[in-house]
Amino acid sequence: MVDIIGHRGAAGTYPENTMVSFMACEKLGADGIELDVHLTKDGEIVVIHDETINRTTNGKGFVKDFTLAEIKQFDASYKFKGQFSNCVIPTLREVFEWAKGNTFSINVELKNDKIEYHGLEERVINLIRSFEMEKRIVLSSFNHKSMLKFYLMAPDIETAVLYNKRKKEPWKIAEDNKAKAIHPNYRIITDGLIKQTLDKNIAVRPYTVNDPSVMKRLIMDNCTAIITDYPEVAFQVRESLKV
Repeated sequence: MVDIIGHRGAAGTYPENTMVSFMACEKLGADGIELDVHLTKDGEIVVIHDETINRTTNGKGFVKDFTLAEIKQFDASYKFKGQFSNCVIPTLREVFEWAKGNTFSINVELKNDKIEYHGLEERVINLIRSFEMEKRIVLSSFNHKSMLKFYLMAPDIETAVLYNKRKKEPWKIAEDNKAKAIHPNYRIITDGLIKQTLDKNIAVRPYTVNDPSVMKRLIMDNCTAIITDYPEVAFQVRESLKV
């Protein structure tokens, strides 16, 4: 069965990368969540997509310039005014605490392709180990060197390479970086390349798949998973196909 992964939770209808968004995925029929992590000034792993808090909160500035206590003061739901009470930026630890109560897979994307967060890989691995979540985690990044570093440090934790430019042999990006999966932009992966990659025992999880017709095509292609802002729509499409 093709898994449905909620992109930043259920980002189409809930404040992205917040606990309310992750919790919604449970109710909407998703099989897992995808989230993004950065490091604060005091070395805490926080869940937010951008290098700055400008787009998703009522504050301004770089994540790396705030302590955890400071970053917790901002409202990550302000774009959904009146729909949700104040949503704080969660830590990865808080997400893992919540995940102890379910069986969700969690795709942790490291946003370390623009800013080099010293020690981020080690901190993420240590947290995964402390919660014994090795089998439920997929680590991904556009920083492929970081994924190779993860493999060398923790070969038992699955890694995936993110990319958004067309490749003739996408499975080779995974093989070269010792990853077990590719996470391509859905626009650049063809039916044939999906099949060839799967035949190489490399998982394929395209992002961000929000069009029901594209969802249908990728589910029929038997992708490992699709990553979507609308898990409730993907769930309905998958149910209609009975696959």
